[in-house]
Amino acid sequence: MPGIGTQQRSPGRFGLLHVPLFRLLAINLAAGVAVAMLFVGGLLVLNPAGLRDLILADSSPGTALGLLLFGFVVTFGSTAMGTAIMAMEQPEEDDGPRGPPRLVEQPLPPSLHRRVR
Repeated sequence: MPGIGTQQRSPGRFGLLHVPLFRLLAINLAAGVAVAMLFVGGLLVLNPAGLRDLILADSSPGTALGLLLFGFVVTFGSTAMGTAIMAMEQPEEDDGPRGPPRLVEQPLPPSLHRRVR
């Protein structure tokens, strides 16, 4: 039994969208699906090598279109998601100096000095 002043959160329908990584992946998957649909639509409009005629002449053109769209969704969706993951910013760990390394002069230990007479 929850105590006074505590709230019990019921899992919402879209609770996963509050997780930043999942939201990033979902947005990029949606972008990949949109690009895939545009690409398949462009292929149907342009009709390269009679592709549209071949698909529509089939006894079940929905199956052919579904398989073609599925292949492009997997390709473009995973590409968009992978690009988003690889482009994520890493937190900076050190506050050291930036720029190219420099040579710093350090004195030699006394045992390496040559004796001059």
